[in-house]
Amino acid sequence: MSRQNILSGSPWEDKMGYCRAVRIGNIIEVAGTVAIVDGEKVKADDAFAQTNNIIERIEKVLQEAGAGLSDVVRTRMFTTDVSLFDDIARAHGTYFKDIKPTTSIYEISKLVAPEYLIEIEFTAIVQ
Repeated sequence: MSRQNILSGSPWEDKMGYCRAVRIGNIIEVAGTVAIVDGEKVKADDAFAQTNNIIERIEKVLQEAGAGLSDVVRTRMFTTDVSLFDDIARAHGTYFKDIKPTTSIYEISKLVAPEYLIEIEFTAIVQ
């Protein structure tokens, strides 16, 4: 099977040796993704906006891989504060209400930078 690496252009891809997503056959795995916190639309204290930002950006990555959100079968969410669950769930539900992938949410001690409240991994299978 052929392998398609989808790069985002992040300097961390070469530094760390990873890519945003990998498609092999009909399976797409998307690396853990955090929001682009700009201080205006996406703030460091807004889990809802951060979750939306992540999913909107990953939707474009999936499209580049020949898929869409409807192909997502699993999401894994990592948050630094599980009390933000309602905001995270509300944003996740906006996109996945009818798709209903399996999902998990984990509280972890921290992410790569303090302004990140959530990181999400995605698995998609193209029919």
